[in-house]
Amino acid sequence: MFTLRSLTALAGAATLTLALTACGGDADTQRSGSEKAATGGEIGPDQICPDGTLAMGVEPFEDPKTLIPVYETLGKALGEELGCEVEVQISDTYVAEILAMQNGKLDIGQFGPLGYVFAQKQAGATPLASFAGEDGKVSSYTGGIWVPKDSPVKSVEDLAGTTLALSESGSTSGDAVPRKALIDAGIEKDVRAEYAGGHTEALLALVNGKVDAAEINSQTLASATAEGQFDESSFRQVWKSEPILNDPIAAGPNMTPEVSAAVQEALLNLPADAVAEIGEYLDFTPPAGKPALVAVTDDDYKPVAELAEALDLTTDDL
Repeated sequence: MFTLRSLTALAGAATLTLALTACGGDADTQRSGSEKAATGGEIGPDQICPDGTLAMGVEPFEDPKTLIPVYETLGKALGEELGCEVEVQISDTYVAEILAMQNGKLDIGQFGPLGYVFAQKQAGATPLASFAGEDGKVSSYTGGIWVPKDSPVKSVEDLAGTTLALSESGSTSGDAVPRKALIDAGIEKDVRAEYAGGHTEALLALVNGKVDAAEINSQTLASATAEGQFDESSFRQVWKSEPILNDPIAAGPNMTPEVSAAVQEALLNLPADAVAEIGEYLDFTPPAGKPALVAVTDDDYKPVAELAEALDLTTDDL
């Protein structure tokens, strides 16, 4: 029977918050994008950040301790563009970030594709931008299922009777996409799937021999290989998903269209070095000489919305 149980206990840590204050510079040479807009009679920092700060949430796709320094750079650069302080919060869970936006605690948030679908439905989120790849278009990644090199498993169908480590409930590539692959293969009731507590945890469950197979998306594969946690030559990929567009950064329901447009413009003006460290975890390389982020719309994430509908998912499944 297809069952889901926890491999590791989730830590009950409080949401981590970074107060990332915009750095000042020479007024004549380093004026922020919003300040320039204000001088032209357009919206300025007082309208974008009326209380002096803009709250931004980030999904917990890695250990918060790892994400804090990574997003410090993005927050600082965005603050310089907007002319106000950006407060970045690393959420405890996918659901926590959605609820924070629904309750007006977040102005903008970076969500996983599936998390965004529910943030749009439940919290009225509106996509603004996502991370660009080397070609200047929205970057993407893939889901995958891996087994030991000497495993008899050669395909998804062969996973019947095995134990499969998934990331955590609500993950696009670590939960929904591989589960759909099992359903399509007609073996969802014959695989014992276990939530490991995260992408890295699922990979390590395979490396340490705790499971027969594990979901390992291309993002985790790249970072784990670079950090020496995974020797690809000792394992084999038996399934790979279609490309999944990278995480959108979305505006909350309380943000006016004018403010949303100003924040989107600021995001599209961010330089490559502001997101380069994030690219090491989300498996993208910012384009040289082009915007580091590009605009996205609801239509870009329609395939993920259709996936959620096909699996009959609700926020209770996150």
